[in-house]
Amino acid sequence: MVTQTDTTRKSMSSGAKALIATTGGIGLGISIICAAFVAPAFRRICLPYVPATAEQIKNVLHFLPRNGNQIRLLDIGSGDGRIVIATAHQGIKCSHGVELNPWLVWYSRFAALKLGVYPNTKFFCKDLWKFNLKSYDYLIIFGVEQMMDQLENKLILEAPHSKVIACRFPLPNLKPVKSIDAGVNTVWFYNLSENNTSSRRQT
Repeated sequence: MVTQTDTTRKSMSSGAKALIATTGGIGLGISIICAAFVAPAFRRICLPYVPATAEQIKNVLHFLPRNGNQIRLLDIGSGDGRIVIATAHQGIKCSHGVELNPWLVWYSRFAALKLGVYPNTKFFCKDLWKFNLKSYDYLIIFGVEQMMDQLENKLILEAPHSKVIACRFPLPNLKPVKSIDAGVNTVWFYNLSENNTSSRRQT
């Protein structure tokens, strides 16, 4: 004989299982999303996600031409895409970003679509150390001090005729053409083709 108590227990049991499944699914989803942000921290050289400020974006745009129909630009470690979107708004028709975090890449694509510059932008979900830079005229980097030496070597090897805009930290062995602002808002502009080869580090 099935009593009301048995029915109540079965109902509670089903409800508990549903709650556990839902909670577990949410937890798994959060873990997957968080893993994309945490994983880079375990790399030997980590490029953290720190959004560019409005002042930093303004300083980057200072060194870029307007309406650059023939210019190919790459933001190395593009994060949420705000630099790429800003350069596209300035008129550069080929503004690209490379970013390891897939969630930030998808966010960047959505933001570019929402802000009306999607046709002029492209975001690659790749490791910046495995991404070839040779096809770009301008390269933008918001780096960390530990990576600048290795990045400088990569730039010289793959993009010896490009122009580089470095934010937060300068390239350690190359002489900038110009720098503006101070502190965290400092931006250094380099023309790699004009640097004396004797001042470059051998790779």
